[in-house]
Amino acid sequence: MKLCIFPGTFNPVHNGHLYMAEYILKNFDFKKILFIPAFVPPQKEIFPQLAVHRYKMVELAIKNNPNFEISDIEYKHSGKSYTYLTLLELYKIYATEDKINMIIGTDAFENLDTWYESEKLRQIVDFIVFIRKNDFESNKYDEMRRKGYRFHFAEMPFNDISSSEIRENIKNGQSVSGLIPEEVERYIKDNDLYKN
Repeated sequence: MKLCIFPGTFNPVHNGHLYMAEYILKNFDFKKILFIPAFVPPQKEIFPQLAVHRYKMVELAIKNNPNFEISDIEYKHSGKSYTYLTLLELYKIYATEDKINMIIGTDAFENLDTWYESEKLRQIVDFIVFIRKNDFESNKYDEMRRKGYRFHFAEMPFNDISSSEIRENIKNGQSVSGLIPEEVERYIKDNDLYKN
């Protein structure tokens, strides 16, 4: 089996995340995308009490797609969610034919050298990189290839949806319709999330 994972904070999960995962299914040779919400993302300041809500929102967003699955692997350890440690666990769980592939945006990809055990991480995973900017130039990433990162750029057009923008809209009482799945929008309202 070829495994593609989609780790992230998903605070909240939005349609851009789903478009990316659907693009991967259509354009790469994967049968399944495994969404992995981070319990405590090491690179971001986030309220710990949102962890369960973020997980449930991903669950709601993907429930109607049989090719999407959610993993609670980072919730079982409850501490900071380090991608390298998660990958080591995944290799024990799944019989993969090749390296695990990981979906990542250019913003996070550019900072991989600051991640926990980054030198070991790049040896055990291949990256599928989504462009998160309008002024994208692929040759800027040549140095990352020289360092040993293996990656492909997804050719999907730039999609300017961000979780921070959605949170800001909710806080200011603005509409988020069309940015997030209806079930997620309902969940946010029912649980009074992102109001302050």
